[in-house]
Amino acid sequence: MSSTLPTASSAVTPTKAPAWAAGLRRFNDYMLHDLGGGPRPLRFSWVINAQKAGTFFFLGFLMWFYSDKTPAATSAAAWVYLAMHGTYGLTWLLKDLTFPDPGWQRRITIGSSLYAAFALAMYWSFGWLLISGTAQPHYPLPDFAWYSLCMSLCMFGSTIMIAADAQKCFTLRVKRGLIMDGMHKHIRHPNYLGEMMIYGSFALMVCHWLPWVWLAYIWGGIFAVNMVMKEASMSRYPEWADYKNRTWWLVPYLI
Repeated sequence: MSSTLPTASSAVTPTKAPAWAAGLRRFNDYMLHDLGGGPRPLRFSWVINAQKAGTFFFLGFLMWFYSDKTPAATSAAAWVYLAMHGTYGLTWLLKDLTFPDPGWQRRITIGSSLYAAFALAMYWSFGWLLISGTAQPHYPLPDFAWYSLCMSLCMFGSTIMIAADAQKCFTLRVKRGLIMDGMHKHIRHPNYLGEMMIYGSFALMVCHWLPWVWLAYIWGGIFAVNMVMKEASMSRYPEWADYKNRTWWLVPYLI
């Protein structure tokens, strides 16, 4: 269950975040929020939502543009990828309209807006690799089995991510503190796990080295840093030590 805020008598000294994580967090905050300084005309959420809203249409455009250039553009893999990545973008928009994350509402500089737009466009490169025929995927299973695996991973990841974000949003509106039940009962960062499953499914569909390189940067340089910093913050609660000992960081029985 969600704990209440610790009182002065029950508060504990929080664990200090590792220097490497703190340093990377400062770098990420600068790049994503303060790059170049100056005016802050946009909210971070606006940049993200624009990319999410455009994904379905961008992939559809690529399929039309390359339709007379390569059979990959209208292959079953291209249609499956459109359904997976395009629909995920629309799902994200629905989630943001229903229970927006306060962390995305921060206004950012023009430099950070451009940096974020580039970072998000890298996700579009996954679809381009597949639809343009640049990637020539050779799946380790029959195509229909591989499509089923990727779609299942995407759907399950979306469910985990949305359920975890919804639980966090609505629980913290009522009571502040640790969330230790529901989606957080067995793992401490289910929202990140869901996101990794979603984008991992896209990379598995493409079967090219570039998506995995980009995901390694995002997962290692941003996701892992955020999770380490979050745990350092949560360590101020008296319940934290017990909760940490009986849960997994990201994947049950693995890590």
